[in-house]
Amino acid sequence: MKIGLDIMGGDFAPEANVSGAILANKELPQDTSIVLFGDQDVVREKLVELGGNPDDFEIVHAPDVITMHDHPTRAIPQKPNSTISKGFDLLASGEIQAFASTGNTGAMLVGAIYKVNAVPGIIRPCITSTIPNIKGGNSLILDVGANADCKPDVLYQFAILGSMYAKEVYGIENPKVGLLNIGEEETKGNLLTQSAFKLMQDTTDFNFTGNIEGRDIFTGKVDVIVCDGFTGNVVLKQAEGLFGLMQKRGLRDEYFDRFNYENYGGTPILGVNSNVIIGHGISNDIAVKNMLLHSYDVTKSKLTDKIKEAIN
Repeated sequence: MKIGLDIMGGDFAPEANVSGAILANKELPQDTSIVLFGDQDVVREKLVELGGNPDDFEIVHAPDVITMHDHPTRAIPQKPNSTISKGFDLLASGEIQAFASTGNTGAMLVGAIYKVNAVPGIIRPCITSTIPNIKGGNSLILDVGANADCKPDVLYQFAILGSMYAKEVYGIENPKVGLLNIGEEETKGNLLTQSAFKLMQDTTDFNFTGNIEGRDIFTGKVDVIVCDGFTGNVVLKQAEGLFGLMQKRGLRDEYFDRFNYENYGGTPILGVNSNVIIGHGISNDIAVKNMLLHSYDVTKSKLTDKIKEAIN
């Protein structure tokens, strides 16, 4: 297996990415290699500087960078020699089996949709996030920002994707799926959630347990939380903000320590034809290492192939 990494993505590039790759290389199986995308001279220099061996990695020369300020749709065709563009070229050709980046999320979405394409039958690919629950496990929430506006059938597909991700990657048998709403009753909510509930209530495609409220998000009441990307992003940023506030006030708690983004590294774009992993822009070396390890887990699970089979 070959996992590609955008060396120039994120706020602390290239140091955090190179250091994270060195750490991940020590933990990944011997039959798995990391392919580094970036200016080859810079990559080699950083590898030596940070105690790595350039011979342990494959380096693909990609001298350009898609920055956070670049327009995602225009950046991919305008910067064909960028790390993200080159990464998707090799992913599309099958030369690497996964591609991970902490860079421009919009460009990663555009590259995923237009270079490796959505799985036939998928209306809109989506992004998930991991929410620690008080029971000691994790719940998944999707979408968290890729699709601010959704229709009921899109939420239905999110439920299928999230359920498969929870089962195949996290090993949760028959994951419980909940629809995020302002009340538990099926008549509550806006037109979107009311219509989505009607689609989900009698399904056999996943284990739908009904509506859940915001107070249920961290309780572990369900394994998969489904919502539109606007709502999901607000939930995610609120959780991140609460964790940051506690850190600033010097408050430590075993449960809230699990909100640290370093623990999770990255999350896949679900519903595209290959394994694309997005990490947080502020990722340090530990987060990058965990992003690469999760890329391995997602690829090894053959999640993408199983999604294709389920949808088709």
